Amino acid sequence: MGDWDEHLAPTLEGKLVRLEPLSEAHEAELREAASDPEVWRWMSFNASASPEHFHRWLLEALANRADGGEAPFAVIERASGVAIGSTRYLALRPEHRGLEIGWSWLAPSAWRSGANVETKLLLLGHAFGALDAIRVEFKTDQLNERSRRALLGIGAQFEGIFRSHMIVRGDVIRDSAYYSVIAREWPHVRGELEARLARHNS
Repeated sequence: MGDWDEHLAPTLEGKLVRLEPLSEAHEAELREAASDPEVWRWMSFNASASPEHFHRWLLEALANRADGGEAPFAVIERASGVAIGSTRYLALRPEHRGLEIGWSWLAPSAWRSGANVETKLLLLGHAFGALDAIRVEFKTDQLNERSRRALLGIGAQFEGIFRSHMIVRGDVIRDSAYYSVIAREWPHVRGELEARLARHNS
């Protein structure tokens, strides 16, 4: 992975949120933030089902980082210093300068607060900056209209549907909608995200 090993998951500072490499120290706050089942409605795993389920989610995220396959973050609300969500880089393809942003969730209290916009701004900025990526992709359940609107809202381009793409929550067959931002689009996307964030901060 070359330089990506060293630079993949630093602490990223914004005005509303700070992204920190995920650790077990975040567990109690994140478990509280993730307690509403609606957070996990479209995920492949419902970590809100019990403390044990959430602990399993955390340990799997940390194990995937240790294996070098993912870079999970805790999303910290700067005003309170409390962890309000998580996100990660995954599907790492350093040889092709590409990756995915996924497993992204926030406590319902942070929805429409600007936290998601700034989180994506920080992650995309780091990917296209320090990591020199040429492609960042996103995927979501085809039926998840809120997520799909949010992806279009940050400037990601819809690429199509992967039919029967995943089996989730036991035996549900999911079609996945794919979106991406590529390097030449990043200056425009960054401007749009910064403008949206300014409206939240005004």
